[in-house]
Amino acid sequence: MELKQLTEKVISISKEVGMFIKHECSKIISNDVEIKSKNSLVTYVDKTAEKNLVDFLFKLIPESGFIAEEGTSNKKGKIYNWIIDPLDGTTNFIHGIPMYCVSIALLKNNELVLGVIYEPNRDEVFYAWKNGGAYLNGKPISVSSTKNISNSLFATGFPYFDYEKIVAYLDVLKWLMTNSRGIRRMGSAAIDLAYVACGRFDAFYEYSLNSWDVAAGALIVQEAGGDVTDFNGNKNYLFGGEILASNLYINNEFLNKIKTTF
Repeated sequence: MELKQLTEKVISISKEVGMFIKHECSKIISNDVEIKSKNSLVTYVDKTAEKNLVDFLFKLIPESGFIAEEGTSNKKGKIYNWIIDPLDGTTNFIHGIPMYCVSIALLKNNELVLGVIYEPNRDEVFYAWKNGGAYLNGKPISVSSTKNISNSLFATGFPYFDYEKIVAYLDVLKWLMTNSRGIRRMGSAAIDLAYVACGRFDAFYEYSLNSWDVAAGALIVQEAGGDVTDFNGNKNYLFGGEILASNLYINNEFLNKIKTTF
């Protein structure tokens, strides 16, 4: 199956699961919330959504494996592995904040070749496949053309459990506060990356993320003409726990600040 056709099928799956999540939002009560670790929450909605994703995606590529947040499947594929976050933004979801999404990516021989992010509350699906460009609801998208930090809008995620780098993080935050147009904290790394890809944000950075938080968004940003690296400017963002995504104009200045601070 060609990547474009495969992406279209994954989009349909993401929408079906996303609508289930949205429907369940008003039903969540405190007893439904489990604590996995400090400030890491999960509900039956995350678990059911992930099970459905695994079932659907396995039918598309029966030999595929999975890297999934809730551990529904630990099967590893020799060539294909899906990286999925059934509900990125669980804390938002639990608190009734309509900023969460379904994130699905596909690795082929350890290379990202497909990414889909579906935000059900806005009915927006961001997607890309390798060398195919990036899209939002069927229309091509690209990263912003903002040429300097002073006119740029940044996105980040505040540290919520790993505070080892918090001093450096706050230093960068202070620098952005005083030198940029502003900073936003949406509560979903996948959405942050999708918004970089379509030019709503000029850049995004965060540390202590997992592969399922960033995989789909990283490919979409790159296919939208942006750059994605770790904090050293290398490509270890998928499993390295650090990511910086931006347009190509402000990338060097922002990356240099990150390098010299962290």
